[in-house]
Amino acid sequence: MLYAVICTDKPGSLPLRQEKRPEHLEHLKSLGDQLKLAGPFTEDDGVTMNGSLLVIEADTPEAARALVEKDPFFVHGVFENVEIRPWKWTVNNPNG
Repeated sequence: MLYAVICTDKPGSLPLRQEKRPEHLEHLKSLGDQLKLAGPFTEDDGVTMNGSLLVIEADTPEAARALVEKDPFFVHGVFENVEIRPWKWTVNNPNG
């Protein structure tokens, strides 16, 4: 099943986000085919990052959360909130 992971950064955490971003990207790469898409939310300027959206494949919401809890952004306290919701990829799904 697919899960949308919606992460909101803590206020003032941008410097920590920037510092941990290389580790975060390595973690995402390590997920292989489980990671369907990922990218940051931004302020209205389209540049200043303030959260993350991931779509991951996992057997259960708990398994999805376990993957998120290994993310350096989670481990080092960048995220204020993490919401995990079942998600159905209907439009533009490359698998049909």
